[in-house]
Amino acid sequence: MREILGRRRRFLSRRGGGGPELIGAALTYSAQWQWPVLPGVAADPQGRSRCGCPDPECTVPGAHPFDPGLLAATTDPRMVRWWWGNRPTAPIILATGGKAPCAVSLPALPAARALAALDRRGMRLGPVVAGPVRWSILVRPYSMEQLGELLYAKDFVPGSLRFHGEGGYLALPPSGTAQEEVRWERAPLPGSASPWVPGVEAVVDAVVDALTRTGVSAPEL
Repeated sequence: MREILGRRRRFLSRRGGGGPELIGAALTYSAQWQWPVLPGVAADPQGRSRCGCPDPECTVPGAHPFDPGLLAATTDPRMVRWWWGNRPTAPIILATGGKAPCAVSLPALPAARALAALDRRGMRLGPVVAGPVRWSILVRPYSMEQLGELLYAKDFVPGSLRFHGEGGYLALPPSGTAQEEVRWERAPLPGSASPWVPGVEAVVDAVVDALTRTGVSAPEL
């Protein structure tokens, strides 16, 4: 289904309080879109600003895999139902790469400005995930060799850009983290068999160019 430019209708973006919203979204990602997912570690119930994992210095509190580990990610709806039936408030973690989308992320404020610049240029983007600190643009799967060649050819790449490829992960809406809810900034169209996503080359070229032209210096976050 054809994506539309600009801000899309919100989809699967209700507040992540657990229950039908989370399990419904997890089943859409896994069974309908064939994106491998698994439940992430939740925020510490004794202190919502802290992660529930054993690391007291966790840098992504409540938004990463822990138990089970990332290799357990699956598209099997039976496993997804069992996981969220037992852990209804667990964040939804996408295992990036393989046949699933990868992502390019950057800090939220520069990301918002870069997306506005790309909209003015009429560039087509796919889904964009807005986290509490960073926004992630979903892209087609890429290899490390492909990414290395792309970055090597660049005169300048902001150090704040991060690449979520094979072996990486990303929290998906409507997950709640220890910081705030993950939401869609650009949502997939409802009913999409599998959301369209652009190639990593087009996204990196456009984002670097937009940041340069708008004079935005993305901080190292």
